[in-house]
Amino acid sequence: MKRITKIYLPTLLSLLFFYCSKPEVKKEKPKSNTIIVKKNPDFDKYWYSGKAEITSYKLLQVRYGEIYEGTAVNIFVTEGFLPEKQVKADYQNEKNIPVIKLNSTKKFTTGIYPYSIMTSTFSPININKKALKISFSSQEWCGNTFAQLNNKSDYQIQFYSYFETNSDKKITLKKEILENELWNQLRISPEKIPVGELQIIPSFEYLSLNHKKIQAYKAEASLLKNSDFLVYTINYPSLKRKLSIQLTKEFPFIIESWKEEIVSRNKTLITKAEKIKTLQSAYWSKNGTADVDERKALGL
Repeated sequence: MKRITKIYLPTLLSLLFFYCSKPEVKKEKPKSNTIIVKKNPDFDKYWYSGKAEITSYKLLQVRYGEIYEGTAVNIFVTEGFLPEKQVKADYQNEKNIPVIKLNSTKKFTTGIYPYSIMTSTFSPININKKALKISFSSQEWCGNTFAQLNNKSDYQIQFYSYFETNSDKKITLKKEILENELWNQLRISPEKIPVGELQIIPSFEYLSLNHKKIQAYKAEASLLKNSDFLVYTINYPSLKRKLSIQLTKEFPFIIESWKEEIVSRNKTLITKAEKIKTLQSAYWSKNGTADVDERKALGL
C-alpha cells in the first residue's frame, strides 16, 4: 500500500496543480443585441401586470410668447410590436418585439381656441435598440399637423401640415439619438441614459410647434441625483432650449415633473408640468359612462 502511494502521489499532485493553475477561460463580451440592463426584480411584476401606468400633470404651456394653463397625461404601457408592419401586434407572435410605449398628451387653450397634442413613442425594452416608431399629431382650430418616424435602414420621416412654411415633406435621417425615446429609457434604466456632448433629434412636438428643421442638433446632457430625485437635463445651445425631467430615484422611476425653457417671441419662457396623480389601470376596458371614478382621481 505504501509503495502504491509513493508511485501515484506525484502524479496526482501534478494533475491537481495543472487543473488549479489552468487559466480561466475568458467570457465572451455580450453581443450588441444582448440586453445588458440588470432589471429590478419587480420589473416584470410592475410592467407586465396587464395594466398601464397613467400619470396626470398640471400644465403651464408656453405658446405665442405667453403661458397657458392646461393638463398633460403620460400613459406608459408594455406591448408586443410587429417590426415589419411597424404597429402594435394584435396577437402573440414569436416575431413580436417587446416594447414600452409612451402616449404623451397635452390639452390647453390659447385665447378662444384649444390645442390637443399627442406623441406616441415605441421603444424596445432592450435599450441597446433605437425607438422603432414615433408618431406626433397636433390639432387646433387653424388645422392639423402630423409626423411619423419609422425605424428602417435609416429614419424615414413623413411630415404633414396645413402651414405653408412647415408644409408636407419626406425626410431621411441617420440614426442619431431621439429625444422622444429618452423618456422611455429613463423608465427602463436611467443609469444607462446617454450623457455628455451628443447629437440629438429634438421632440417632434418642439420641432413642429416652433417650425424648426427636422434634424439632429448638438446637445449637452447630464443626469444628476439630489436628495429626492434624479434630474435628466438636455441643453441645446443653438436652439436656446433646455429640457429637464425629474423622476424618482428608485424603481419604477416615475416622472414627477418636467420643465422646458425656450425662447418664444423674443422672450425666454418656461413650460412646466407638475404631477397630480399616478395610478395603474387597464383603461382600455373602462370606456363606459360609469367608468369615470379613475378619471376624477387623476384630476381630469
